Amino acid sequence: MAQFCVYANCNPASRKRYPYLLDIQSDLLSELPTTVVVPLCPAGQAESIQISHLNPSLAIDDNVYIAMTQELAGIERHRLGKEVHDLGQFREPILAALDFMISGI
Repeated sequence: MAQFCVYANCNPASRKRYPYLLDIQSDLLSELPTTVVVPLCPAGQAESIQISHLNPSLAIDDNVYIAMTQELAGIERHRLGKEVHDLGQFREPILAALDFMISGI
């Protein structure tokens, strides 16, 4: 498991709205049983509530998803679904969204 990897959301209660979970936790903490994730929402469902600095748009297989940074959560690693994509190329906007959420800058 690596930082900025995307996993299928296995939770039947939330996977329709958030089909993917983005792991944002540092690889240095990989021994912990939990990790921090940001839910990803299809762009068509989130555009009306998107705040550009807080909710970057991320592409997965020609589809656009919105990172719902304000809804980040801790999850047990064993509950993550299948790894489906690596969004490491979006490192800067993801970290900027986290910084904006925490510091407002």
